[in-house]
Amino acid sequence: MGLVRVAARTAVISGTATAVSGRVARRQMGMAAQEAAAYQAAAPAAAAPAQDDSLVKVQELAALHAQGILSDEEFAAAKAKALGI
Repeated sequence: MGLVRVAARTAVISGTATAVSGRVARRQMGMAAQEAAAYQAAAPAAAAPAQDDSLVKVQELAALHAQGILSDEEFAAAKAKALGI
């Protein structure tokens, strides 16, 4: 009887440890997935304003060029600078 009791206790402890370690692993995977999703969601948002700023600047320059305030050469130079060319 003593041997059966020890084996049963070992099985319970082993089963509990397995369940806990599985839960910890699933929780860590879930947290890693959330961090990856947050990073991916933030990355495009950070890149978008730089493109928008350049586009707005070029549009402003085009309006100045259309009004005759900027010459063709001035417009081309300012546009290249705004676009980083």
